[in-house]
Order: sequence, then structure tokens, then C-alpha cells
Amino acid sequence: MGMLDGKVAIVTGASRGIGAAIAHLFAQEGARVVCAARTLHEGDHPLAGSLQTTVDSIRQAGGEATAAVCNVSEEEECKRLVETAEQTYGPVDLLVNNAALTYFIPIADFPPDKWRRSFAVNVHGPFYLCHYVLPSMIARRTGAIVNISSGAAIGPGRGPYTEPGRGGTMYGAEKAALERFTQGLAQEVWEYGISVTCVSPSLVVPTPGTVFHHLVSGMDDPRGEPAEYMARAVLLLATLPYERVSGRVTYSQQILLEHGWITEGRGLGIDRPGSGYSQI
Repeated sequence: MGMLDGKVAIVTGASRGIGAAIAHLFAQEGARVVCAARTLHEGDHPLAGSLQTTVDSIRQAGGEATAAVCNVSEEEECKRLVETAEQTYGPVDLLVNNAALTYFIPIADFPPDKWRRSFAVNVHGPFYLCHYVLPSMIARRTGAIVNISSGAAIGPGRGPYTEPGRGGTMYGAEKAALERFTQGLAQEVWEYGISVTCVSPSLVVPTPGTVFHHLVSGMDDPRGEPAEYMARAVLLLATLPYERVSGRVTYSQQILLEHGWITEGRGLGIDRPGSGYSQI
């Protein structure tokens, strides 16, 4: 028996990194997983990873998954993604908003088109997908939504400043918005028994994306944490009773340690404070 037997899940950004790890673990626990991203085949994107690779790996391990190409910045594509999931497997029980688009550029130099493009993926996309999965969840009075945030949501505090910023103002603002969105939506759907939570890595997860942005030195950087920690934290949040977790903004190793899924931890939520929303 798996923890997600009979459940239907959508995981965005499932072509690589954290999203692929979540999709794998969900399928391992019995979910039928719709893996969504823009990259269908290896070579379609400069970074390694693709939906086909993720889905093939899940199926080879005995799991059930299907690939759905989707640009989450487009409302119609998000609507079509939910319809595809429902037509393929049935009503959606679990939604993981993991897809992200990041540029590290100072505000004075930030191209407005890139600003709009990133906000469309990181803020509008989660709204669109929640909007289209919620009617069925509300009607059935069940469901779980897990949003993936980042330590970037923690601001630098007040000046004076001894070091210049690294151009992460936009991404931090987007993730701070996602954390506020999480708690507001959790309050709205509480009466229907739907859980809405948010989790960030306690430490940077080495992925093709974080390596590309020089946030880690490589896929084996010992300063990071494995993607499996985030996958397990998402699984935990998606399966705990909503009365215990809905509205929770937390960190991977923090929640895993609290529930005994790891024996020791470090990073955000453990030896460093989180964002304001994680304290509420």
C-alpha cells in the first residue's frame, strides 16, 4: 500500500530537479502523475532533463505517469493541463506548483519583458492551476495543493548594507507573494477540507537550474541538500490531515525533522529563521 494509492496528481516543472523528484516519489507511493513542463524531449532545452525522461523512468519502475507539455504562464494551457489530467486519470487530488523561471538581474537593468515573463510563470501560473483544480476539489471536499517557495522569499532586512544584492529581488518578491497566496487560499478553502501549504528547501538543492545560476558549484556540492528531501517534504504535506498543516509555510528539513522522517537537519527552519510567513 502506498501513501497515495488511487490519487491523481499534477506536478509542474517535472522535467528535471525538484519537480522530477516529486513526480517519482508520488508515483512510487501509488499516485497517477501528470508530469507537466515545457521540455518534452532531451535536447529541447539547454539544460539536461525532459518530461519524457521523467515519465519513462517512472514507468520503468512500475509507476503510472503521463507527460503534458504546458507553459504555466498561459491561462489556456493551464486549463488544458487540468482537463488532460481529468480525461486521462480522473479528478485531480493533488497539485504541486513547482515550475519556476528565474533571472538574476538588478532592477535598474531588468528588461520589462523578462520581468513579466517570470511573474507569469511564478505567480500567475499557480493561480491559474489552483483556479481550475479547485471546483472539483470543493465539490468532493478533498484535495491538497503544495506550492514550492524558496529561501529567496526572505528579504535582506533594513539597511545599512555591507554587500550588494545579487539581482534576486524579483525572484524573492515572487516567492514572498506565493507564500502569502498560500495562506490566503488556505483560509478560503478551509471549510471544504482542502489543504494548501508551501515548502522551500532548507538548503539549496543542486539541480541543472541551480548549477546554471551558480547557486551551487555542481550536482554533488556538499553544501546543498538532495532533491529527495523536498520530494519527501511535499509528500508529507500532501498527506497529513488538513487540520494539521493547511496554511503552513515551512522548510524541507524542518518539517521532515518534526515528523521523524530525518534524524538531524540544518539550514532554513532549523538553525536559521525562515520568512515572516513561515512564522505565522
